[in-house]
Amino acid sequence: MEHLSLIHQQYLRNLKSTFKRDLLDQIDWKNRMIGITGARGVGKTTLLLQHIFQTFGFSSDVLYLTMDHIQLSGVSLLEIASYHTSMGGTHLFIDEIHKSENWSSELKTIYDLYPDLKLVFTSSSILEIYKGQADLSRRVILYDMNGLSFREFLNIETGKTFNNYKLEDIIEHHQEITHNILKTGIKPLKYFKNYLNYGYYPFYLENISSYPIKLLNIINLSLEVDLVSIKKVDPVSVPKIKKLISILASSVPFQPNISKLAGSIEITRNTLLLYLQYLNQAKILNLLQDSGNSYSYIAKPDKVLLHNTNLISCLQPSSSNQGSVRETFFVNAVSASHQINTSNHGDFIVEDKYIFEVGGAGKTNKQVAGIKDSYLAIDDVELGSKNKIPLWLFGFLN
Repeated sequence: MEHLSLIHQQYLRNLKSTFKRDLLDQIDWKNRMIGITGARGVGKTTLLLQHIFQTFGFSSDVLYLTMDHIQLSGVSLLEIASYHTSMGGTHLFIDEIHKSENWSSELKTIYDLYPDLKLVFTSSSILEIYKGQADLSRRVILYDMNGLSFREFLNIETGKTFNNYKLEDIIEHHQEITHNILKTGIKPLKYFKNYLNYGYYPFYLENISSYPIKLLNIINLSLEVDLVSIKKVDPVSVPKIKKLISILASSVPFQPNISKLAGSIEITRNTLLLYLQYLNQAKILNLLQDSGNSYSYIAKPDKVLLHNTNLISCLQPSSSNQGSVRETFFVNAVSASHQINTSNHGDFIVEDKYIFEVGGAGKTNKQVAGIKDSYLAIDDVELGSKNKIPLWLFGFLN
């Protein structure tokens, strides 16, 4: 076990990122057990290492490990916790906890056996923490980590610091907010197209030209590793799931004919619905229900979109539809902190109250005329007016 601290120190020495996500300050690190979930590539590992370095430095009281490290093969979480506490350790940070076979029961045991040990772990967004074999719901505080918002992307690209806004503030005061942003001297539309293409995952900072290749690798790992290991999907079925993604990517936003879609990839209707839910949890897809329908694993989604616009650029680089890109951005930005459904009166309804129609600069009020609490999210405009709100401004929700 002595080599564990050497691994920990090596990861800290390799830390290069200086940009810090807002979540770093939003997490209450005093809790005894914290879980951070999120899709591959959103920066969970960097977040942990930044917190460790700025709070503890190279203190031996702290131990960071990733369970996919080859030297931890066959080592249990309980063994690690026992060793660390015996050496006076007070904090344990475990990355990729789903790579440990008995993660749920071992976390419970560690929590109960070592009351003075604070434990933080990360996992794939596919992992359903509260549905583990042991009851963790009363023990762990969960945080979900998303990719970069447009606001965070602007912070990185401009070196400025922009605040986020509540949905109600954007609706009621979007002109004032927009003027305040423009007064800083930046041109949001100049950066918006870049964000839509490559700004969601922080690893774009490493190399923009290799970004699509890395994103494809992340998609493949989510399917070939996470779905297989966490959801126990038969590896033989992975090519069918890839075919499903390819079909959806070429036609989003997609209002699925479930039976026809299932037939095209030669699986049953229920299996298709299950795969759609898995892809939703992996944050490859966004599934929307009609506002009148209750959520269910077996419910047919009313609309299917890719989870973020970078996936469109990656999977359909030469044939992406601008309408799809706009809707995908809007849903991704809003759904991170609000309930969003499809609506019969407009494109979407948020929090069962606000109706939104998404479109380009020529979009009119025709489809939502006379409807209370209805608004247009308009692309390709810097400033809005009345109920017309610039689409890019919804990137300031988070």
